[in-house]
Amino acid sequence: MSTTSNTQVTAAGSAAGKTCRRWRLPYMGFTAWIGCLILLGWLLAAVLGPILINADGSPTGEIQIFGPISAQHWLGTDYLGRDMLSRVILGARYTVCVALVSTLCASSIGITLALLATVSGRWIDACMSRGLDTLTAIPSKMFALIMVAAFGSSVWMLAITAAIIYVPGAYRIARSLAVNINAMDYVTVARTRGEGTVYIMRQEILPNIIGPMLADLGLRFVYVVLLLASLSFLGLGIQPPEADWGSLVRENIGALSDGSMAVVAPALAIASLTLAVNLVIDNLPGRSARNGVK
Repeated sequence: MSTTSNTQVTAAGSAAGKTCRRWRLPYMGFTAWIGCLILLGWLLAAVLGPILINADGSPTGEIQIFGPISAQHWLGTDYLGRDMLSRVILGARYTVCVALVSTLCASSIGITLALLATVSGRWIDACMSRGLDTLTAIPSKMFALIMVAAFGSSVWMLAITAAIIYVPGAYRIARSLAVNINAMDYVTVARTRGEGTVYIMRQEILPNIIGPMLADLGLRFVYVVLLLASLSFLGLGIQPPEADWGSLVRENIGALSDGSMAVVAPALAIASLTLAVNLVIDNLPGRSARNGVK
């Protein structure tokens, strides 16, 4: 009786230990945690900034153009005497949110098309690949300029434009991964069992390409941020009175010779966001290698 109880307790403890090991927080390096904290900070600024900051940083007292850092203005003031800290926080709403929506749409569409091309016939694969290759041949900034000139520079149009530009890149990477997985024995066994196309895409191929595609998602997010910032710097992005980080640099470019924080702060914000994403991405392969393939 006692032996049976001990065996049950040991088995329960072993099962609990396996559960704990299965659900434990994955290992990430110190730099990855720094990147996560920076990303979390900018996400909170994008979501909560417009709620916590009611105004747009407009001056309430004496107007000081390109004012220095002070107790009242932690990042100085801009070309209209507005508080730069408020402007940078409010600008995160467009820079982060628009880039995130565009990246998610581009990666989702690219992965879906890649899966369809992989499991479909050769002609469908060829048509999809050649069509997206044609879109890739157009320089990204030239395509964005054409779209903005034709349809305007609304927030949704900028998001759609960025998504269209980066769908082909996501498609090529996802397709190259999916083609290799599609040739594996377990996919052949699934077809032999009579599994449908949707099942093979969802259950056999997609789980095996999601890891590399997450890394590509981060890189594509960085590309979208830089594209949107460059459009705003050219005056073709977010229009006044709203602003993103690229337009903040353009508005305050006159203070560059003086080294004012009005032009340095939004540039540092762009750099910190892209650096944080890269710090997290760099730890994704190492984390998979340490944990092993289950």
